[in-house]
Amino acid sequence: MAININNLNNNNQVSRTVQQQQSEVKTQVDQKASNSSQATKVSQDSVSLTPQARQLSDIQKKNGDAPTVNQKKVDQLKEAIQSGAYKVDAQKLADSIAKFEFDLL
Repeated sequence: MAININNLNNNNQVSRTVQQQQSEVKTQVDQKASNSSQATKVSQDSVSLTPQARQLSDIQKKNGDAPTVNQKKVDQLKEAIQSGAYKVDAQKLADSIAKFEFDLL
């Protein structure tokens, strides 16, 4: 039976362990680099709007600039109603209601 007095085999085991640790560290570094490159790819995404979406956005901007209530017209109608000068055309009202209902179909 041979005895290893100089412990020569242990050096090979140590170098193998160091090599394994180095390869694990390299694998981890590669994974981190891969993750960071994926994050970079995500930041390169872009969005494009259709012409209809742009048109809708323009309409919304224009509508936002317009006053919500024409106070002058409201005041004129109030005065006309209070004074009895405002008259409702029953035929015109009925036609408008019928048109509205027909358009819903």
